[in-house]
Amino acid sequence: MIALAFPWALLLLPLPLLLWRLFPPHREQVPALRFPFFRRIVETAGREPGQGAVILSRTRLQMGAAILIWVLLVLALARPERVGDPVEVSRSARDVVVAIDISGSMDAKDFAAPDGTRKQRLEGVRGVVDKFIAGREGDRMALIVFGSKAYVQAPLTEDLQTINELLSQTEVGMAGPHTALGDAIGLAIRTFEASDIEQRLLILLSDGTDTASRMSPVNAAEIAKDRDIQIYTIGVGDPAASGEDRVDLATLQDIAGRTGGEYFFAEDEAGLEQVYDRIDELAPRQVETLSYRPRQPLAFILLAAVSVIGAMTVTTLALSSAHRGRPA
Repeated sequence: MIALAFPWALLLLPLPLLLWRLFPPHREQVPALRFPFFRRIVETAGREPGQGAVILSRTRLQMGAAILIWVLLVLALARPERVGDPVEVSRSARDVVVAIDISGSMDAKDFAAPDGTRKQRLEGVRGVVDKFIAGREGDRMALIVFGSKAYVQAPLTEDLQTINELLSQTEVGMAGPHTALGDAIGLAIRTFEASDIEQRLLILLSDGTDTASRMSPVNAAEIAKDRDIQIYTIGVGDPAASGEDRVDLATLQDIAGRTGGEYFFAEDEAGLEQVYDRIDELAPRQVETLSYRPRQPLAFILLAAVSVIGAMTVTTLALSSAHRGRPA
């Protein structure tokens, strides 16, 4: 389908005719020599006197070329475009950041698998998170890992397979032995600064107590609340353990409560799968579908035709003039 971007330009088509009607040919007076016996001189010379005013006339070729060129220029000014079939593009309506604790305590082999065996905590968490990320098709996601410090493994992206690959290469202790829970929240807030989507969700998984943050988790949660970031917290590990190995459930509950999120605790792999299923129910995938029609401009074709017609007309007139001026 052909459409005009500026159809009002077609109003210019009658402009040359209007100017011709409103503004007559220019007349200029020039001095002349008067002969009282001019008629006798003309009769003696055998000539026929012409008009005093001379208006140069145009050939049909010139008129036709001028009209055609003007029509093509006006059409080019109207910007004709070839409009294609509608194309639908889906984009995420929510950005999700997953922050995973990889401190030294995640090396403990006390995470129960469905078959009754005991797994390393990070290994069990990684298997469940892989499935969760793969099922979030349509969301943009980012991955943060934290220990003594927090690091962005993957910025916000729709390439969920890459996030899973990066997660599979993550090992316990890569970010240090301690737990910087508050810094992980702060880094997630900075990660969301690159987002122009209003719905933002942070899923924070930890098995320890904050011992290495420069900002307390509660203060970080308040900042996240001001930035309209919801935080879902997941506690894994042993609440009865001592020191850094004890999961601080109270702090995780406080963080989630301050941001309008949810708190969960998972004792084993099956429980963690239920947690992520529950998160899917509370925060289902949201996708915005945008539709547009591709447009291909065609004005360059009209301008090329103007150039060709103009060149051919000038060449034809030049050849015709040269032929008339050649002696017989």
